[in-house]
Amino acid sequence: MSAVKRIRPASHLALVEGVRGFRLVVTPGRGETFGVTLEETYGENGSTITAPVTTASPVQAGRVVDALFVAIRKAGHQPSVLAFKRKAPIRLGEAEGVRLALVLLASQPIAKHERVRALVAGINAMSVEETYYWYSKCMGLDGNRARKALRTLLAD
Repeated sequence: MSAVKRIRPASHLALVEGVRGFRLVVTPGRGETFGVTLEETYGENGSTITAPVTTASPVQAGRVVDALFVAIRKAGHQPSVLAFKRKAPIRLGEAEGVRLALVLLASQPIAKHERVRALVAGINAMSVEETYYWYSKCMGLDGNRARKALRTLLAD
């Protein structure tokens, strides 16, 4: 039997043990379209804390559907799990979730398909360390400025 751990009330992430991961929640759209919400998770099983990272509408998700399929495949799932009727969240590993978060955050305000494809290609060309760096910048206090800098960097 394990002893109960005493935790300081201010340390929210200390409430759970386990690794950081991500999950993709599918939200149905009109017809057979879907949007997605990417959430960062801490912990495993019943003691999981989640924090929303970003949400993509069905139109936005359609622009980056290839990046969604790549993240799902790298997480060990079949692409068929990404369906508009899906109820359960799709678990992603940390590296896949970070890269997908960058794709969603950087491409969200952009409507031109050519520009979105260029951003996705630029993010896919980054090393894992670079994606973690940009993810921390984009999720930080000055996230909007970091997202704009990332889009500018990838436009060159």
